[in-house]
Formats: sequence, C-alpha cells, structure tokens
Amino acid sequence: MDIAHRFKENPLLEPSKLKAKISGMEIVCLLNPGVFRWNGKIGLLLRVAERPKQQEGKISFPVYNEFGNIEVLTFDKNDPQLDASDPRVIKYKGQNYLTTLSYLRPVFSKDGIRFSEEYEFQPIYGEGALESFGIEDCRVATIENSYYLTYTEVSPIAVGVGLIITNDWKTFERKGMIFPPHNKDCVFFEEKIHGKYYAFHRPSSPELGGNYMWLAESPDGVHWGNHRCIAITREGMWDEARLGAGGPPIKTSEGWLEIYHGATKEHRYCLGAILLDLDDPSVVLARSEEPIMEPVMPYEQTVFFGNVVFTIGHYVEGDTVYMYYGASDEVICGATFSINEILQTLTF
Repeated sequence: MDIAHRFKENPLLEPSKLKAKISGMEIVCLLNPGVFRWNGKIGLLLRVAERPKQQEGKISFPVYNEFGNIEVLTFDKNDPQLDASDPRVIKYKGQNYLTTLSYLRPVFSKDGIRFSEEYEFQPIYGEGALESFGIEDCRVATIENSYYLTYTEVSPIAVGVGLIITNDWKTFERKGMIFPPHNKDCVFFEEKIHGKYYAFHRPSSPELGGNYMWLAESPDGVHWGNHRCIAITREGMWDEARLGAGGPPIKTSEGWLEIYHGATKEHRYCLGAILLDLDDPSVVLARSEEPIMEPVMPYEQTVFFGNVVFTIGHYVEGDTVYMYYGASDEVICGATFSINEILQTLTF
C-alpha cells in the first residue's frame, strides 16, 4: 500500500545539478536531507557524497587524515585482499572504508520545488578523529527558535550520533558525540514533554537484539538516559532487517506520529509509521503493518543503490506532510502525505 503523492517534478535534485565543494572531487550521490524553515523559505540540509574521479582498474576514495586534511587512498581493483562488492563500503585487509566522503550542504527554495544554494550559508564538514570518514544523514529539529542537528559521525573505529546547535545557519555549536557507538538514526522531538527533551535513536546489537528504534530522555539535550526500546524488526515483513526514525515526530490529536524507514534482508527500503502516546511516548499505540511508501518509481529502483526510499525530514501544514526523501541513494525527491490517511492505515 503506497499512499504517497510524489511531486511530478521528481527528482528535484541530482548530482549533476551541483558542483563539488572538495577540490579534485566529483559528487556521486545526494542523500537524505534534513528539512527546516528559514526566513520564509524551505531549507534542505543535504548529505553530499564526493569522491575522486575513478581511474580504470583502480578504486579511489577520500578520508580525513590525522591532521584534518583530506587524503585520497587508492587500491587496485584486482587486489585479492580488496572486497569492493558493495558500492557504498569496501574492505581492504580487514579494514572497512567508505567509497565516498559525506558532508552537509544547505539549499533553499521559495516554492519547495526549485532549490538553490545561497552563498552566505556554507557546508558543514566533519571535524576530528570521530568524523574522519565524514558526517551523514542529519535530522533537523526546530526547538524554541534553535535548530538541533543530529547526524551520524563515521570513522574507522566507530559510528555514533553527533549534535550541532545553530540559530542562524552561520555559527555552529558542536556538542560532540551524544549517543556512543554503534548508534545512528537519531532525531529530537520538537517540543519538550514534562520539561524533558526526547529523542529516537538506534543502537545496534548484532549478537543479541538487532537494529531497533529506541527512545531516550534528557534534561539538556546532551546527556541522555532512561532508554527504552519502542519498535523491533518483524520477521518476514517489510521491516524485517532494520528500522530507524525519519524526521521529527509529528504531534497530532491521536498521538506522536513518526514516519520511519524499514528494510528487508535484501536491502529494500520502505517507509511506515508508528503512533506513540502524547503524554508518554514510550507507549506504542499503533504501527504500520504495510508500508505507506515503497520504491516503485524508476528513480527509486535503480541508479547508485536501488530499491530505496529514505526520509529524515519534512514540514507540516495542517493535515499535509511535505516530505523530502532520498531515492536510490543518489537523488532527492519530494512527496506529500495526509496525516489522517496515515492514521487510518495503522493497526491499533
């Protein structure tokens, strides 16, 4: 069941429409934007993935070295110690590397369709050893006139959640890693509940447990506790392998509505929804049995890594959710949903 109303202009953004920011690189993918409102405009905080232009028989990719400078590593494709079967992650001599280096890049639009860059707003790059493989998939939550950016910090030793706070998109207060490894898919609720911050996050436990959605609370947005698991994978269903939060949960009269992603063992990514109690969001009221959005369009099924629809951001006007999403790990698209229609699909 796919109830998404896709923009007829999709894809809205693709790699060829932007220029690389890192010297000597090319843009390979645009992925999963955070969404925010700014001065009457719609802002997207794109995840931009760049790499060097590839040479025949070689595979090259950038990383930040110990001095914070970008260094290009190059391996022979026929090296028996190289596993390059996944276009996103390669393994060499037992060490995993990302094939691209990601950073965050704001673009703006007056109509929600045509997006462009504004020179006074600069990209946000990874900093330090824990972001040496880049920063990814940044959710944006607007709380009391501040923007809380929760993103994935990637390095050879860890994948964790970082936090940046800004009021103007020009100056940024970095709070460091707020959820330790292995963790990602973190997003804040956009209002406090009983005076506390709340957030979804996704710790991973392959030995015991899995890739599940968890809820945490905090007095200050930095220090987190009272962690509770609210949704697990379901064998044989569209979210059987992993799941994680999308954009900030939407407050409705029925409860907190969260649009989340789920994937099968074959890495097919769809979207569903979960409804939580307004007063105590650890209480699950309802959940999607079937996806509310599936990769059915050509631009969602092919290209860099096919069969993917993945969202981490939206804005809401009345009953309508204006959602922006990454398709096939390469292009940016848009769609709308009716909140009431989503609620009617849930199983209570």
